[in-house]
Amino acid sequence: MNAKTVLPAVAMTAVSMVLTLAVVVMWLGTAVPWPVALVVGLGIDGGWLATLAYERRLAAQGDHNRAVTAVGWSFGVLAAAVLIAHALTAEESAGAWLAVAWLPIAAKALWLVHSMWERTALTPVALDAIRGIQQEARDEAAVARARLRAEAATEETRLTAVTEAGARVARVQARTAQTLSSAWSTLETARAGEETGRALTSVTTRVTPGVTPRWELPVWGPSEPLAARSLESAPALTDEALDVIVDEIRTSETPALSYREMAARFRAAGHSASEVRLRAAWKRVAA
Repeated sequence: MNAKTVLPAVAMTAVSMVLTLAVVVMWLGTAVPWPVALVVGLGIDGGWLATLAYERRLAAQGDHNRAVTAVGWSFGVLAAAVLIAHALTAEESAGAWLAVAWLPIAAKALWLVHSMWERTALTPVALDAIRGIQQEARDEAAVARARLRAEAATEETRLTAVTEAGARVARVQARTAQTLSSAWSTLETARAGEETGRALTSVTTRVTPGVTPRWELPVWGPSEPLAARSLESAPALTDEALDVIVDEIRTSETPALSYREMAARFRAAGHSASEVRLRAAWKRVAA
């Protein structure tokens, strides 16, 4: 895996050193003997290579030295400056020399990238663990999305069913109201008719002799709630208490009341007892 970054850095460094050496020899060879120019070029390349080797040694030990790094960059900048100066003073192919003047800086940058790669590199075991964690997270997210979509579809189906049921109930209520309205209108028409009204009032009970009661329409609407007393059954009376009440009612007048009168007053007073028990109590107190 290191070859992906170290090979480009090595190749760029080799090209930069060759160019630097060639430029120094050609440039200074006209002013000084070529062995001197060769020594200068080798000095620049040698210093750069020495500092690079020391930086790599420190990186292998997990260490870093800013002074060594600064010296290495100084050699790189010096090599680039030599190439730029030669390009600016060259009479021919100045553009071509200037185009390759950035190679020393590029080589140092590639070594920087390689060092960062090494600092962040992980073992295959760690990479497999990370891939497993990522895959597990993706699986959980996919399951959660599927669950949410299923719940949304279920809720949509439920709401649709409830809405349709409510619509059916509303339609039934509307038809019922329409039927009741038609029936009410028919009753009102029958009540308002002169001949029909007389026929209907003839079957009602007369309250006052000689006065025919008016036939009323049946009640359609909210009704009055029943009293709590009518909804709750009264506690049953014991035989002794029933005998005392029956005897008091029977002897409340002179002569004594008949069974029918006593039973009517018994129930009017709010007492409750079955007909069988009431008649048995009557026989006991009247004996």
